[in-house]
Amino acid sequence: MTDTPNRPSLRDDAAIAADVRKVREEYADEEAEAAEIEAAENAAALEVSLSLRITRELDDALKRRSAAEQISPSAMARRLLRQALQSEDRPVLTTQQVEEIARRIMRESA
Repeated sequence: MTDTPNRPSLRDDAAIAADVRKVREEYADEEAEAAEIEAAENAAALEVSLSLRITRELDDALKRRSAAEQISPSAMARRLLRQALQSEDRPVLTTQQVEEIARRIMRESA
């Protein structure tokens, strides 16, 4: 069998397949190692247990949202608590910003 310029030999195909398989195995090993490290970090970080009483509606909403993001309800609750505590306790718009918007609307509508 002769090789044509457009078609690599079967030996080249086998070598490419072996290379692809090797890269995939290395990637899988790296991902597994990263997952182990992340799990260890999470386990070390989770030192305090917290129990909450919430309504069924809130529980259902938490479960739906965590399922949509493909994480556990506990992880979703931690994320939401962290975000709530990190955000500053102030309104989305200040009074000054609302007044400026109102003045701009009045100017543009006149």
